[in-house]
Amino acid sequence: MNIGVLTGGGDAPGINACIKTIVTIGAEEGYRVTGIRRGWNGLLAFNPADPESREEHVLDLDRELVRKIDRTGGTLLHTSRIHPGNLLKNEIPPFLRDSSTIKRAGLHHSANFDLTDQILRSIEELEIDVIIVIGGDDTIAYAQHLAGRGVRVIAVPKTMDNDVYGSDYCIGFGTAVTRSVQYIHQLRTSSGSHERITIVELFGRSTGETCLISSYLAGVDRALIPEVPFDPETLAEYVLGDKAGNASRYVMVAISEGARMVGSKMIEYCGHRYDENGTQPAGIGQITRETIAMLTGQDVICQPLGYLMRSGIPDALDLMVGFNFAQLAVELIKKRVDGVMVALQHGIYTYLPLEEVSGNSKQVDLRELYDTAHYRPKMRSVLGKPMFLY
Repeated sequence: MNIGVLTGGGDAPGINACIKTIVTIGAEEGYRVTGIRRGWNGLLAFNPADPESREEHVLDLDRELVRKIDRTGGTLLHTSRIHPGNLLKNEIPPFLRDSSTIKRAGLHHSANFDLTDQILRSIEELEIDVIIVIGGDDTIAYAQHLAGRGVRVIAVPKTMDNDVYGSDYCIGFGTAVTRSVQYIHQLRTSSGSHERITIVELFGRSTGETCLISSYLAGVDRALIPEVPFDPETLAEYVLGDKAGNASRYVMVAISEGARMVGSKMIEYCGHRYDENGTQPAGIGQITRETIAMLTGQDVICQPLGYLMRSGIPDALDLMVGFNFAQLAVELIKKRVDGVMVALQHGIYTYLPLEEVSGNSKQVDLRELYDTAHYRPKMRSVLGKPMFLY
């Protein structure tokens, strides 16, 4: 048995713990493990006719190579956001650009291309029997596509946003929340010293769980999430009241990178920030900072945490889930179960079909967890809730 392993999308603490366990548990079962470098791009760019291509895109994994990797963040295998089923012309490896594959691969009338046939050839050339895919929605969606083409695939959910449907927990979420709480508290010293309104921008493009849980644990004054567009005038009133009610005269506001203002408010207050193509060059945190400063006349700062949330060593929770997701994935291979994603549901390790994952989305339960009128976490009851309230 030869297990292929790849990591797609953004990096996250806990991925290396997962890779290490796949290799060590796999070795106990007598399996070989082949690492694919840079996500799906490794299989896309692998050229069996080029002797140097294997060394560039493939890494044979053994116990000695992975012995210490769980002590670090990121991914030993590197990563990319390449989607082989939806490629731009310039994303196609040079050795494939003039091939008959390209001429056949156009998707309807779009300019993009589907090179899944190349992925299937690489899997065959590398003699990979089953692939463990560690990634988020896009990576897992393509894994499902491959499963439909007959490839044995098992997915492991990984994302700081914790937004992969079907699992209460994704690798990277715990560390992201831990980092966010730590930095929010650290920023209180500067915010309090200068009596400022501080806006902390966190990850979360389509769902606000990372922002919501971090805000809940850090006790911020207001939390802005993608699920609930906010009114800047209302927010300005709230933060002025929060500042007046704080003996140290400062305010902490957390905002998801995917948060947005209601209706036309973004254009009204920030129309000058859009270029001729309608592109918004600044992040929502910075735009909100400018808007609140204008509305309140107060000193407002914005601190995007960005990659600080995903850098460095994993916390204990991401180590545990990384180890156990890998353990479960190898167990399923041994049982000849594939076409599934491993998951945590209500504290129990389990798995579910890939079609169920890709066909659904995950959003914050506003009725149970959020005060939509006042832009803040509100846990109405934790009785019967899972550990992560989600």
